[in-house]
Amino acid sequence: MKTIAFFNNKGGVGKTSLVYHLAWTLSEMGKRVVAVDLDPQANLSAFFLDEDRLNDLWPEDQNHTKTVFGYVRPLLREGGVGAVHIEPVNDRLGLLVGDLALSGFEGELSAQWNSCKADNADQKYRAFVVTCAFSRLIQAAGHDFKADVALIDVGPNLGALNRSALIAADFVVVPLAPDLFSIQGLRNLGPALRSWRKEWGESLKNKPDLDGWVAPDGAMTPAGYIIMRHSVRLNRPTKAFEKWIKRMPNEYRRHVLGQPEQGSDVADENMIAVLKDYRSLMPLAHEANKPIFKLTPAEGALGSHFQAAQEAGTDFRMVANAIMNRVGKWDAFS
Repeated sequence: MKTIAFFNNKGGVGKTSLVYHLAWTLSEMGKRVVAVDLDPQANLSAFFLDEDRLNDLWPEDQNHTKTVFGYVRPLLREGGVGAVHIEPVNDRLGLLVGDLALSGFEGELSAQWNSCKADNADQKYRAFVVTCAFSRLIQAAGHDFKADVALIDVGPNLGALNRSALIAADFVVVPLAPDLFSIQGLRNLGPALRSWRKEWGESLKNKPDLDGWVAPDGAMTPAGYIIMRHSVRLNRPTKAFEKWIKRMPNEYRRHVLGQPEQGSDVADENMIAVLKDYRSLMPLAHEANKPIFKLTPAEGALGSHFQAAQEAGTDFRMVANAIMNRVGKWDAFS
């Protein structure tokens, strides 16, 4: 199973809707998919599930045994991990349900990171158990679900929660908006990924005996970027956004890959896709708890909206193919 995180420390770029639609798309293309909601805002879970189901999964007594927090919560009491629950979406798509309470795990993750290098064997073991909790959850879910791929949605920050989520990822895809804020996000994100990769590699050199489970290697290999939510005129981005799109290749190369700039006339192999803004279709999809390309006229996809919804299906299949070809686990699909 390949694990792919979608991450940008600048919020509001359409990251969660991208993960949601790619998870659906890949499942419809015959792949078994686990969608992993590790953003404490739990927006991905809200895309997949209606309020009645979320209310069942988030009882008032905070005993959320079927969420990602339910899995890690025993660690706060220095116990083991909880049970793995995969919420079924369809026959080939399952969800690891997010939880607003997950933010309560951030402090423990922060405290244990440096202890992965401790001399005391018990202290080091405990630190690895906590730090690798998300990785163990994802791998266990992937095994149980016989998944081909796990898509991980994380929040827009550089905190300990995301650090532990990202070391569980084989690959990282960066969704970007065509604006100054996303460029600044790249400048923050790239050095953080390199630092986390280096620090985790040092911790792994002297890892303890882990009783049969495997610590992630923390590869976090950059798989490229996707530009989201731009206005389109005659199938081209408007001039207001085009200037930012032109800057993305070298900003990504410098800050994420640590490579020198290239001339502007060189094709950018790191750009996966440019996706247009689906505007009013996205709220309709959220309301119906289904992807844009499954919307019907009865759900508001009328006339040109219905045509745009069908075109979205083609767009997401193209992106899914591009990503999976990059991570090396794909059979061609047309």
